Amino acid sequence: MKELPTDDPLFGKGTVRADGRKIHPAYLFEVKKPTESKGPYDYYKLIATIPANEAFRPLAESDCPLVKK
Repeated sequence: MKELPTDDPLFGKGTVRADGRKIHPAYLFEVKKPTESKGPYDYYKLIATIPANEAFRPLAESDCPLVKK
């Protein structure tokens, strides 16, 4: 499973690392003002996308016994 890319409805595309952690991009959203909303369910504005390799603790810092150091 760790060799296969993942794609789930909640977190999107990503991968599973050797320590079992699924890594994927993280998103920073801001709540829109009511005047900025253009319709129903238009509540959030995407501010930034944090790449997967920056969003999670590096594999080298993992304490997981599955990771060989």
